[in-house]
Amino acid sequence: MTPPPPPVPDLTELPDAELLKLDHQVCFSLQAASRAFGGVYREALGDLGLTYPQYLAMMVLWEHGPLPVKTIGERLHLDSGTLSPLLKRLEAAGLVRRERSPEDERSVMVRLTDAGTELRERALPVPRSILRATGLSVQEILALQETLGRLTASLGRVV
Repeated sequence: MTPPPPPVPDLTELPDAELLKLDHQVCFSLQAASRAFGGVYREALGDLGLTYPQYLAMMVLWEHGPLPVKTIGERLHLDSGTLSPLLKRLEAAGLVRRERSPEDERSVMVRLTDAGTELRERALPVPRSILRATGLSVQEILALQETLGRLTASLGRVV
């Protein structure tokens, strides 16, 4: 029989010097998990020729169709300085086309090309392979997403 896990300390009861330890930093845990995800995604996306940020942009377009750059940025929580070069690389790869909106010259629309649309079929196995790599159940993933959503919302109110 497996021994029970050690009790989780109540961090609010710890002295400030103890709270300063790396192992008590939620941001460090998130960063370590993010780096681990990066490696898994690098391998999963290698055959698609996409980076993780490019994959996210393609997922938004696969899900919603043509969108203004501004909407893609809002959906991905990216500013235009980060998003524009990413979209430029996707365009150079022949996966998307950027064009000024005829209704509003200030707005740039992003559309999938035929190659970008076809890439979706090759990307279908990626989410399931990532899910398997986590070692978590679907219920655990959903609970984690809900917790991270609340964390993001709370931190967004602070900044």
